[in-house]
Amino acid sequence: VLDPVKVVLENWTPGSTETIELVNNPENPEEGSRQVPLSGEVWIEREDFMEDPPKKFYRLGPDRHVRLKGGYIIRCTGFDKDADGNVKEIRAVIIPGTLGADTPEGIECRAAIHWVSVEHGADAEIRLYDRLFTTEDPDDAECGFLSVINPDSLKVITAKVEPSLATVEPGFRCQFERTGYFIADSKDHVPGTKPVFNRTVALRDNSKKK
Repeated sequence: VLDPVKVVLENWTPGSTETIELVNNPENPEEGSRQVPLSGEVWIEREDFMEDPPKKFYRLGPDRHVRLKGGYIIRCTGFDKDADGNVKEIRAVIIPGTLGADTPEGIECRAAIHWVSVEHGADAEIRLYDRLFTTEDPDDAECGFLSVINPDSLKVITAKVEPSLATVEPGFRCQFERTGYFIADSKDHVPGTKPVFNRTVALRDNSKKK
């Protein structure tokens, strides 16, 4: 989860943990699965919540349902903001009986979002590499190639990762949900102590965004 916001599951049994099985690659089930802990508080992507969502936004919003990927369907019951007006915490309830089951009749749930357990997840340094130049032909730039260097060619952020990712060896390759392909840094990544991942391929081409 690259831009995390906390979701508190209000009807979760305090102190309990459940184990969720997630496939490693939805496009190729032969790559196996992994066990992921789920607790009463989870991190989700900030972009997966809107306080006033449009009609075609199918993720989380007030009184809306969404499925935690591989887990329960949840319904948002409220949220809190900080002094700057940013959402700092979301409250929700799980819908009993929805783990590994179809959506119950009468509930609209059209999306699943990825998540990380607050209790079990780990902080990781994420290096987001992008295009070095803002144009395809930097040598043709009127003011020279230095004038078209992309100021966002490298962003370093702190993300929340599953506990198993924090202990992988340098050079381990994986895909982050809806984000891109990453590799554990060969020099700076320290298993269990200092996870560092470099993006090698982005799933979205940000260079064409306006």
